Amino acid sequence: MKRVAVLTSGGDAPGMNAAIRAVVRSGVLRSCEMFGVRNGYEGLIAGDFLPLGPRDVGGIIHQGGTMLGTSRCLQFKTNEGQYAALEQLRRRDINALIVIGGNGSQAGAHALAERGMTVLGVASTIDNDLVGTDVSIGSTTALDTAMEAVDRLRVTAASHRRVFLVEVMGRHSGYLAAVVAIAGGAEAIVVPELDTPPEAIAHQLQASRQRGKSHAIVVVAEGARYGVDALSRYFRDQQQQLGLDLRITRLGHVQRGGAPGVYDRMLATRLGAAAIQALLAAETGVLVGLRRGAIAITPLHEVAARTAPLDLQLLELAQGLAT
Repeated sequence: MKRVAVLTSGGDAPGMNAAIRAVVRSGVLRSCEMFGVRNGYEGLIAGDFLPLGPRDVGGIIHQGGTMLGTSRCLQFKTNEGQYAALEQLRRRDINALIVIGGNGSQAGAHALAERGMTVLGVASTIDNDLVGTDVSIGSTTALDTAMEAVDRLRVTAASHRRVFLVEVMGRHSGYLAAVVAIAGGAEAIVVPELDTPPEAIAHQLQASRQRGKSHAIVVVAEGARYGVDALSRYFRDQQQQLGLDLRITRLGHVQRGGAPGVYDRMLATRLGAAAIQALLAAETGVLVGLRRGAIAITPLHEVAARTAPLDLQLLELAQGLAT
């Protein structure tokens, strides 16, 4: 009988609980003994394990966050931390680990796989920037949350003829910003992948006003070089010349919270079940994701410490439609 542990790591994402549920129930269905690890790699190093059965994961598919908890563990990046984690697994005769998380989490999974542990990753990050999957757990719900906020801000922006700078998550990826900008009809967009100076945004807003628009939405990824703070300073210094009434809204961690939507529940369930199937097919050191609508397996060495590039055609589309 295989003894399998599952953990969630890094930033929480709506749908993680659905993935845990699918992993545990699929494992039990195939005669695996299942364990959860509390608080990510931090809990793995500390040996914070708990046995999990079908009833232990009942009633969580609709819940946001992760019942196992998560963390960002600097100690795990060291050789000592990784050896301590392996020792905790070996001490309990656990012969496989499933890691649900994003870029950093899968880099950690790759490190354990390189040291001989059977490890599989499940793609989960609201940034949707993992190599090996077209869509990751949590991203569609985060988009819906951000989209609802932009729709509401558009109403008050129109009422007061204001410009709203709306900051969405995305330290290294502009995916959320690009999709929200397109779907929300934003007048301008700022992402980490391109350095867009404040002068360029001001020009776009002035051009928008000349076309008859009385208000505007600018969607800004938090990791952009010229983010909301830099833009705010520029517009404040140029207030007399530009004549723009500016407001800032940072959506922040609200994008991570809340119940997962139907797509994220289904995606998490498919990927969690597929991880067990891959494990029993003797796969290791791979990420389980979704490409072209089908389950896809990608070696973790192709995933670790990389991010999927933003499709620049999305930026072209956003800019082209902001007329």
